[in-house]
Amino acid sequence: MIYRLRDTYYKRAKKEGYRSRAAYKLLELSRRFNPIKPGDRVVDIGAAPGGWLQVASSLTGPRGMVIGVDLQPIAPLKEKNILLVQGDITSEDTQTKVKELLGCPADCVLSDLSPRLSGIRDADVSRSVELARTAFTVASVLLKTGGCFLAKIFMGDETQTLVAEAKTRFASIRCTHPEATRKGSSEIYLIARGFRKGS
Repeated sequence: MIYRLRDTYYKRAKKEGYRSRAAYKLLELSRRFNPIKPGDRVVDIGAAPGGWLQVASSLTGPRGMVIGVDLQPIAPLKEKNILLVQGDITSEDTQTKVKELLGCPADCVLSDLSPRLSGIRDADVSRSVELARTAFTVASVLLKTGGCFLAKIFMGDETQTLVAEAKTRFASIRCTHPEATRKGSSEIYLIARGFRKGS
């Protein structure tokens, strides 16, 4: 699908200094669900180019910490409470580095991961669910008891399976479609609260 890149949110992001239009999705989700609080320690999986990092940094404030992880390098940001890690978050080495930087379990794990779109809906949904499941697995390693997980996922037949899996580890689950999402997109966001450690 070909998107009109220079839409309203794209223009706002350029004007207001955000690195991506996706920043407005997290801003909206934060207003509605308050997943990130002042002083929180947050991990953003697949953080490039850094729009969500900028929002999370503002929400946690100077007492908090935001760690952005991505396979590709992320240009440094001016906010002092943002730390960047280049690496594969599924690898033990990268997870160990993130844990060391955190110093304690994370309050919130974010994932705005998206597959390379093929235009084949079922394939794109399947890949999206796979990425969200990967983020869910990582969140289960990094989160504190009671922590929050927020992730993008495409709606499809496989989506409910992942939601059901999340319900086994979190006290509450919500799914929503932010206004900043591009028209025609099947993406939704999963907000999971009250993380429970596995046995």
